[in-house]
Amino acid sequence: MQKLYPLRFEPMFRQYIWGGRKLGDLLGKPIGEGEHYAESWEICDHDEDQSKVAFGSLAGSTLGSLVKSQGEQLFGRHAPQKRFPLLLKFLDAQRNLSVQVHPNDAQAAQLDPPDLGKTEAWVVMRAEPGAKIYAGLEAGVDQSGLAQAVEEGKSEECLASFEPKEGDCAFLTAGTVHAIGEGLVIAEIQQASDVTYRLYDWNRVGTDGKPRPLHIEQGLKVIDYERGPVTAQTPKPLEGSPAERLVECDKFILNRWKIDEPVSIGGSDCFHIVSVLAGSVEVEGDPSGESLELANSMLIPACCGEVKITPKEPSILMHVHLPIDP
Repeated sequence: MQKLYPLRFEPMFRQYIWGGRKLGDLLGKPIGEGEHYAESWEICDHDEDQSKVAFGSLAGSTLGSLVKSQGEQLFGRHAPQKRFPLLLKFLDAQRNLSVQVHPNDAQAAQLDPPDLGKTEAWVVMRAEPGAKIYAGLEAGVDQSGLAQAVEEGKSEECLASFEPKEGDCAFLTAGTVHAIGEGLVIAEIQQASDVTYRLYDWNRVGTDGKPRPLHIEQGLKVIDYERGPVTAQTPKPLEGSPAERLVECDKFILNRWKIDEPVSIGGSDCFHIVSVLAGSVEVEGDPSGESLELANSMLIPACCGEVKITPKEPSILMHVHLPIDP
């Protein structure tokens, strides 16, 4: 069996009414014609949505096939896994996303077909003046109050919000009501789930001229009504490293590295995801022969151990891995 190497994947694009052109114009993604490119899925193993390896001897292989055939190499201490547990994407919100909520693992397991819950984190890459993140309920809002506001088309009045700046990180556990406001470009790491319940869609219509479906009954049942206002995470420096911790939870660990000299990322017998938020780097063992540029990502399998990453200019990296038990 061939040993795995640092893996790049071909992006998968999603067009929704709230998207724009910044995935191409700002992030350099190879989008096509059209004005509503909303999401670029970078690393994904979810049903028919499968990332394909872009370079090397495994080019064309899906992430799901590697999970099945080489799971020990890929996951190390976290093997076995039925599928790759995380999903990495970039989003261009040129209009407000719907007010929505995602179920937790236990709730999603009851669906047909079963799915994972969706805890997620956002790192803001671009924020237009006045752009908002809506996340969590205002103090004193309970289920009956939110239900009434939803019925009256005023659910956003129950949501807490803040105006993020570039580099801010928002952490949203499953069950947190939220919406990404217009004018934001975001890097998102989440559980590999696509279950979304819309509560409110800003009274707009879809491309077919009709309102998009809402899922009010399902959404109201899975909301965490104790989840109050969400604000930007406070980064915590990691001793002896140019990295800082943005999120630590039972689903993933999210770090940010600001580097101007070579570093080693990986090891601990687990996989690591590295994505470039600014700058350009070279990754040891990358078969592409190309530098890893803005908004490009790499999956470092557990079997690779620590991998040397060399910046070609001052660079900022988003780094994700699963929790590591002591």
